[in-house]
Amino acid sequence: MRSDRLLRDPRAWGLMLAATLTIMSNSTITPALPGLQARFADDPNAEVLTRLLITAPSLVVAIIAPFAGALTDRLGRRLPLFLGLLIYALAGTAGLYLNGLPAILASRLILGLGVAFVMTAQAALIGDYFQGAARGRLMGYQIAATNIGGLIFVTVAGYLAGLDPRWPFAIYGLAIIMFPFLWRMLPEPILAPGQTDLANPAALQAEPGWQATVAIMSAAAALTFVIFYAVPTQLPYHLRGLGITDPQKAGVAMASMMFAAALTSVVSGWIRPWLGRIGTPVTGYLLMAAGFATVAAGRSLGLEMVGMALIGGGIGMCMPTFITTALNVTPAHRRGLVSGLVTSAIFLGQFISPLASQPLVTHLGYSGAFHVGAAGYVTLAVLLVLVLKRKPRQQQPASAS
Repeated sequence: MRSDRLLRDPRAWGLMLAATLTIMSNSTITPALPGLQARFADDPNAEVLTRLLITAPSLVVAIIAPFAGALTDRLGRRLPLFLGLLIYALAGTAGLYLNGLPAILASRLILGLGVAFVMTAQAALIGDYFQGAARGRLMGYQIAATNIGGLIFVTVAGYLAGLDPRWPFAIYGLAIIMFPFLWRMLPEPILAPGQTDLANPAALQAEPGWQATVAIMSAAAALTFVIFYAVPTQLPYHLRGLGITDPQKAGVAMASMMFAAALTSVVSGWIRPWLGRIGTPVTGYLLMAAGFATVAAGRSLGLEMVGMALIGGGIGMCMPTFITTALNVTPAHRRGLVSGLVTSAIFLGQFISPLASQPLVTHLGYSGAFHVGAAGYVTLAVLLVLVLKRKPRQQQPASAS
């Protein structure tokens, strides 16, 4: 693969750095949950509250992201982005010193507010800074960055949680360290609300029916994550039922998924012009369907890792497509709102997922639930083909720098 000029642009690296923070909103403190429950064992609701620490930010992001996106269209991109970084750092690290689980839960809700501002502003900046194929490739690089960040941060959090269950909260302080670098790397785009994109005036021309395309991409993102999040919420218990009780082996299986997601998300930006906006997510859905079926049928760690890698490969194909397609069809002065809508859909799917998967597990068992997930992805692939075939083909800008 030839060297990508995009990676010589400091704005691209700034956006990828900002993206690594968002993966931490849920996953960083996961290794600390048992220790936190033991630390606050005198709280009669400790078992419930510690689990809510994981899902609380997702709920807030799902509610706030569209409004945060609309604000980025009115106020510019930098103010919401850097305000979000400050909220992220202050609320994220609050678990280091707060004295009770209810207070820590409140800080996690505030953290969701920061995540909503960061995610919507940086997604809108991708649409402002880059056009055409470069935009799609950067979205792929960004998803890769979030997966690599997840691997690093969760590994470090596991080590810190072994020392003290509060210490993983310190990782959120990275937002303060990144702040001055991002301040220099991410200038305000030369684009005022309602004006043309000076780098590419044609970018303001929205695709006919762009609102419907955005709605389709948002719905697809939400449904994708309703199914996908059965992996982190149910896989450890599925492995335990297979006799694979070592938590480190569950971590290895998850790592295989994240590595595959990082790899394919990079590749997706290069092959999307050939597969198109229909073929790319459909390929991802079929990979995830194969992965869920393999996980359901597997009886060894090796097969489970193969299934997880297929799931990771599929999500790596789908994730960049949802936001890229939505941004590509949207007028420049609505990119903040649209990035907020897609972000909201993703986090809403994450929040709903345990509520949807647990009844399936109860009635069908873990293998049965994963088989249903496989069938769900095949169904989504068919529906996406049928719906998007009815819409006019998107015209990509000629620039592919």
